[in-house]
Amino acid sequence: MCGLLGVLTAGAQGKQFVSAIEKALPCMRHRGPDEAGSWHDEHAVFGFNRLSIIDLEHSHQPLRWGPEGEPDRYAMTFNGEIYNYIELREELSALGYTFNTSGDGEPIVVGFHHWGAHVVEHLRGMFGIAIWDTKEQRLFLARDQFGIKPLYYATTSAGTAFSSEKKCILEMAEHLGLGLELDRRAIEHYVDLQYVPEPESLHAEIRRLESGCFAFVSPGGKVEQTRYFRPQFRAQKVPAGQEQDLFNRIARALEDSVEKHMRADVTVGSFLSGGIDSTAIATLAKRHNPDLLTFTTGFEREGYSEVDVAAESAAAIGVEHIVKIVSPEEYANAIPKIMWYLDDPVADPSLVPLYFVAQEARKHVKVVLSGEGADELFGGYTIYKEPLSLAPFEMIPSPLRKGLRQLSKVLPEGMKGKSLLERGSMTMEERYYGNARSFNFAQMQRVIPWAKREWDHREVTAPIYAQSGHMDPVARMQHLDLFTWMRGDILVKADKINMAHSLELRVPFLDKVVFEVAESIPHDLKIANNTTKYALRKAMEQIVPPHVLHRKKLGFPVPMRHWLAGDELYGWAQDTISASGTDEIFDKKAVMEMLVEHRQGVSDHSRRLWTVLAFMVWHGIFVEKRIDPGIEQRDYPVYL
Repeated sequence: MCGLLGVLTAGAQGKQFVSAIEKALPCMRHRGPDEAGSWHDEHAVFGFNRLSIIDLEHSHQPLRWGPEGEPDRYAMTFNGEIYNYIELREELSALGYTFNTSGDGEPIVVGFHHWGAHVVEHLRGMFGIAIWDTKEQRLFLARDQFGIKPLYYATTSAGTAFSSEKKCILEMAEHLGLGLELDRRAIEHYVDLQYVPEPESLHAEIRRLESGCFAFVSPGGKVEQTRYFRPQFRAQKVPAGQEQDLFNRIARALEDSVEKHMRADVTVGSFLSGGIDSTAIATLAKRHNPDLLTFTTGFEREGYSEVDVAAESAAAIGVEHIVKIVSPEEYANAIPKIMWYLDDPVADPSLVPLYFVAQEARKHVKVVLSGEGADELFGGYTIYKEPLSLAPFEMIPSPLRKGLRQLSKVLPEGMKGKSLLERGSMTMEERYYGNARSFNFAQMQRVIPWAKREWDHREVTAPIYAQSGHMDPVARMQHLDLFTWMRGDILVKADKINMAHSLELRVPFLDKVVFEVAESIPHDLKIANNTTKYALRKAMEQIVPPHVLHRKKLGFPVPMRHWLAGDELYGWAQDTISASGTDEIFDKKAVMEMLVEHRQGVSDHSRRLWTVLAFMVWHGIFVEKRIDPGIEQRDYPVYL
């Protein structure tokens, strides 16, 4: 787990960018405080911050490798971990290749030489990769299947910059001739979805290589990406009486994934909430580390903590458990730092407790496992039960359904049945755009009057839905979430917030072998007996403690509704709105009115308010440069 940064110049100007790389690299020293390195030739400049996890004494980056007769042909930097690196090295050694290290990086570049871009299909892990082929004069960029690790890029007349963090590219803007204009389309998408969807960023000239994609770039050329991972959710019918075979396959795949994810030359711990996902991971991890440490977080307010259940789970599986309780004051004080680490805002209040539990975990371990991805792969969100409740509407002729929609619009807000009627009269493409639903269009226009209907969530979701017409309704929702909510929210906070503390987060559910099994589960074994993740729960019956098996999912619940209405955060919110220089983006008077309405109990605006407030803090840091996030790493001396 590390941070990569580089520039492929449009001309033979590599040496001229060395100082720019040296200046920008400390911005992400938190990603790799153990070691730094750089390399350049006439076209390419690579910089790297290393968090040493495997082969601690060797495997330095940027890594040079070449076949016999072509020494040092390739230069590579990569961020992430390859969990099947031992098997890959054995396979490539049998083909006659030699290795100079025992780490997980060298098999990537050797595999690239042997398989070309198809090397990504052989990798089992999380990664952002940059390989410069000095012979072919081509740069190869790639990201893992699910988008666990980030990779930003920007192309100007000076060349193409690429990095694990956007702030490093921003730091080099002057050298690159990079414009810093904000992308209004991306702003509207953020307000609509609570995150900036790939491949966008809030800066118009900086984009992200999409999850499951690779690209080749030549000096002076464009980044042309190719998708190599296309999830299909090919449900396979399970004959009656053979369901247990499927459950056993799930258990074996997850056990194998956890075993591979435990590979490290440092101590590995595990996050532990009150749900089945993290409990399953922690239980399996303990088989490989009897002294496993687990970590959780919560709040003092009743009903907003899983601390007690997590402690019960820790006792049941026999691990030492460490708890961090977060106060409202700590919460508010951490927000500027978190927005700086994120690069673009993510309006998910659970970011803050994650920040503190990661901070606590880093005092004890260097790597943690977590349960992200289980809901998307195995059908864990309650909303996935909606197709069952709305099934009767599917039999109603389209003209009549349109009439029901008009009827739903005239019914009073809060009237029983209004929401069911409204959603039942819509197609899935119209009603479902992921787990984030902050603003409808009318609400959005209240706070950003310039909003355009053609820029709403459907612009993001329509191409994704177009790929899933052959899937069952639950699978279509899962497919959409893989490309929206999971990679836009879940995995962004998993990467950025843990790396803020130089803590590597590993996610065994998001493993290609686990996905191959999850992809085959029929919908009636995902949602069954009025429960979600049915097949996973059955697979884990002999693994997780009984009190967790059928417990409702909570995650890291945050009392945001109460805090914004009460003294804990109301004053902070007022001050944030008043001081913000976002007058050309938001109608600040309307935002302040929403805050007052929320305090008075007129309407629960907490999710919408948090979306706007997070953006305002981000804008104060990156655009106005009015807010100092107080990041010590920014003061580190250049050390290359």
